[in-house]
Amino acid sequence: MEQSGRSDAFSLADRRILLIGVGGIGAEVAEALARRGAQLLCADVSAETAERVAAEHPGATAYRLDATDRAAVLALADELGPVDALVVTVGANVRQRITDYTEADLDKVLALNLKAPFWAIQAFAPGMAERGRGSIVVFSSVRALTVEPGQSAYAAAKAGAVQLVRTAAAEFGPRGVRVNAVLPGVVETPLTEQIKASPDWYQAYATKGALGRWAQPEEITGAVVFLTSDAASFISGTALTVDGGWTAVDGRFTPPLPTPKNPEPTPPDSRAPADPSPGSGAIH
Repeated sequence: MEQSGRSDAFSLADRRILLIGVGGIGAEVAEALARRGAQLLCADVSAETAERVAAEHPGATAYRLDATDRAAVLALADELGPVDALVVTVGANVRQRITDYTEADLDKVLALNLKAPFWAIQAFAPGMAERGRGSIVVFSSVRALTVEPGQSAYAAAKAGAVQLVRTAAAEFGPRGVRVNAVLPGVVETPLTEQIKASPDWYQAYATKGALGRWAQPEEITGAVVFLTSDAASFISGTALTVDGGWTAVDGRFTPPLPTPKNPEPTPPDSRAPADPSPGSGAIH
């Protein structure tokens, strides 16, 4: 069993951690895990990307992997043997209305956002269970919780990933395996290039969160370090939002505050303070 009472509960020293998807946020996750001492196994559909990220971290190794190919994922599990943690960051989005979706569009979005983490858990969780310990982190999205036009397949797949995580936590938890999801908000990555190309769209998304800005990829990584470490030894089946307060205030409208009404004049001989007008200063 993992223990979180040690002073180095956030240390990942000597832990073999497989990252499936090391572009964009994945590269930042690799950097954060390496700083905590993890031994990285970098897998990506682009061999060049995997090799580049692995080369940045001494002792890391690179693997080309199509995460949507069940046979390939199972083969990698056989090749690698036991891993201490698994992080799945892969994803894709096709932004268009339901009536414009093709079967190929739907298959692409479901494959990368739902099938890929499914196959990864299927391949690597049993080995963790045999050892009685392990942590799995799957990247979902705030779109699992909040939606907008043009996000049908992506939102459905990301919501499915959260339920996959919860089910896996239930199935593998009795054997010491923790499974959690990270739900980022708007992050500056290649996946959001379409939004960043439109200043109005970009700013509209920035104002949706309580912090009023986009996240940088490195701001998401702390959640992954936490969930893969002993500091999170009693956390499983959780969907952790890292969204700058997006889901707390999504759809908010901040109206101008009403001008407080002047209280009734207080008689000169009265010691009691005047009561403010009912509702004055109230925020609705």
